[in-house]
Amino acid sequence: MAETNLDVLLVGIDAGCLPVFDRLCDDDIPNIRSICDDGVAAPLESQMPPWTPSAWPSLYTGVNPGKHGVCGFVTYDGYDFHVVTGNDVEEHSIWSLLDDHGVTSVVVNVPVTHPPEEIDGAVLPGFIGPEDPRCHPEGLLDDVRDAIGEYRVYPTYSREDSDYTDAQKMEEYTDLVRMRGEAFRYLADENDPEFGFVQFQKPDTVFHEFEGDWNKVTTVYQETDRQIGKILDECDPDTVMIASDHGMGPYDEYEFRVNEFLRDEGFVKATRGGKGMPSWNPIQEELREGKETTTWEPNTVERMAATAAKFGFTAHRIRTALEKVGLADVARQYAPKNVARTGNEQVDFENSTAYMRARTELGVRINLEGREPEGVVPPEKYDDVREALIERLSGVQTPDGDPVFEEVAPREKYFHGKNVENAPDVVTIPNDMGQFLSAQLLGDYFAPPNEPWNHKLDGVFAAKGEGVDPDGIEERPHPHLFDVAPTVMSALGIPYSERMDGEVIPVVEDAGATSYPEHDEMDDAAVEEEEEVEERLADLGYMQ
Repeated sequence: MAETNLDVLLVGIDAGCLPVFDRLCDDDIPNIRSICDDGVAAPLESQMPPWTPSAWPSLYTGVNPGKHGVCGFVTYDGYDFHVVTGNDVEEHSIWSLLDDHGVTSVVVNVPVTHPPEEIDGAVLPGFIGPEDPRCHPEGLLDDVRDAIGEYRVYPTYSREDSDYTDAQKMEEYTDLVRMRGEAFRYLADENDPEFGFVQFQKPDTVFHEFEGDWNKVTTVYQETDRQIGKILDECDPDTVMIASDHGMGPYDEYEFRVNEFLRDEGFVKATRGGKGMPSWNPIQEELREGKETTTWEPNTVERMAATAAKFGFTAHRIRTALEKVGLADVARQYAPKNVARTGNEQVDFENSTAYMRARTELGVRINLEGREPEGVVPPEKYDDVREALIERLSGVQTPDGDPVFEEVAPREKYFHGKNVENAPDVVTIPNDMGQFLSAQLLGDYFAPPNEPWNHKLDGVFAAKGEGVDPDGIEERPHPHLFDVAPTVMSALGIPYSERMDGEVIPVVEDAGATSYPEHDEMDDAAVEEEEEVEERLADLGYMQ
């Protein structure tokens, strides 16, 4: 392998955080530990909401979601939804700004980068894109596969797949981590970039799928660290940084069903049947199968469940009945995927006053007249409705008498910019991020948390190498997610955008801000690509 000219390497570890690092043994993560111990490490405050599809664009653009426009796994056209793509990110990425200055980049597996931007270098998109993503330059994915063998974005199995043992699933995890490292090293060798960005997603996913099983977490981190070590050895960056989109920790309180509470408070109206609540999950399976899908429509069986629900035969009722007579396995085996989504009660968005669209948005949307297609709240009543929502949600307590929410606030506290209307009107932050929020209508307000491990607000920032002053962190011991982009650009000696919401973390010299052109609207090629995707989906029966 030829020697590279890599000035700055940014390693993204999804859900990476100091509490997890501290629990791992030195032998498990020697390379991560070396960067943290020999350089500088600090907790990195995430944004609202602290979830992958919104937080990574915030990290790589340096702006809040109110500016870049992505607030969750899906975005909305009225009450309908589609999965977010790179086209929904309406602000310049680090690598596009560097490209303006003639700085080359290699970007591998960063979420929400499909379709890719055209730069001097290479972009291999990751999570939330399709299994065979369009890359830059054209043909790059085939080149990567020819060079390293198999390369995939997603596992070959779904979480519900009982044909895979845990050992086989963990082999899939480590294979996917290895693919990221091998692809980055190959592309760095081919392109000789000055900036590199490789992201590892599995340190997050392993907590969600395996509920914090520490042996499995350790296995994933061992392989992640191994790949980081190989990149450091072969690419020899002058400066290396680690950053994450959020942290990870136990959720040992309750699941709180926000829309059930809002229904009893008179804000939510319910309906039976329909398409189901907005979610990334049904779309993910189609992406994993290689389809460039952007939305989800029920199949025949799922539509039948929706029709049955109108007569009271909900999937929830049927499954509960089977479980009560000891037939839980039968319920799982014969319930087609997504039937629960279409066969249960749903929020009637058009006729509701306010509702939680999706739990990962961490907020409530008002059905505002003139903004939503069937808005029922007149603009002059908006402030009154929002104040009522804030007051009532702020007072919710768990069965133990503890507050559910640490803060219930108007969106202006966390979102500002040209895309602020994409954000929820009321931000609902769980107390200590320990309560699991649900948007489903499932009866009681409270239940055990759906996942015992989930996202926390503090991720991690670490840096080591040329130009890094470890003492500088004392001036800002708790940096913010938005600070990563201006810090990376400053480390390269390139002025960052004055539109960025973050500041340079004072471990590197501030290169200063400058004015960059506004982000361009979607180009003709991207529009044509989306139209082609819709046509293919229509041919397959996914769209009408």
